[in-house]
Amino acid sequence: MTTTEWITDIALILVVFRQLREGRLDLRTFLIPLGIVAFVAHAYLDSVPTGGNDLVLVGVLMGAGAVLGVAGGVYTRVRAAGEHILIKAGAVSAVLWVLGMGARMGFQLWTEHGGGDDVARFSIAHHITSDQAWVAAFVLMALTEVVTRLATIFVRSRMLTAGQPAAASDRVAVRP
Repeated sequence: MTTTEWITDIALILVVFRQLREGRLDLRTFLIPLGIVAFVAHAYLDSVPTGGNDLVLVGVLMGAGAVLGVAGGVYTRVRAAGEHILIKAGAVSAVLWVLGMGARMGFQLWTEHGGGDDVARFSIAHHITSDQAWVAAFVLMALTEVVTRLATIFVRSRMLTAGQPAAASDRVAVRP
């Protein structure tokens, strides 16, 4: 693994630790993880192979990313505090995040240190045409996990604020 790969993988894992402390839901909450996965996608996602069972592999890992992302968003505490929305990743959310983001890093380390032959045999047996299929699948898994987790948190925050009365400055005076 290159230094850049280590940094991006560790940064993605550490994103959730920032949320173990309760903090305000703001634009940074969305932009930091999206920026990191956008960088990873740009750097490593040259194409999405479509031969053999490549799309099945991509779909399965994206599905896993979606499940991890939605579950992580559900297990993130979202609450109103005055005019602000606060979020805090719980233990389950943190474990799911590390599991999803760590899977990519663990797989890469495993393939580089003895698991490559096993992956090659699996790929041949299951008609996965290239290593780029694995790269695309894991990058898209990470992207899907990030997007679905953030979307779940966003929807939950909007549901929370939908039931709150408007602030005094937002009310329109109606005169009879």
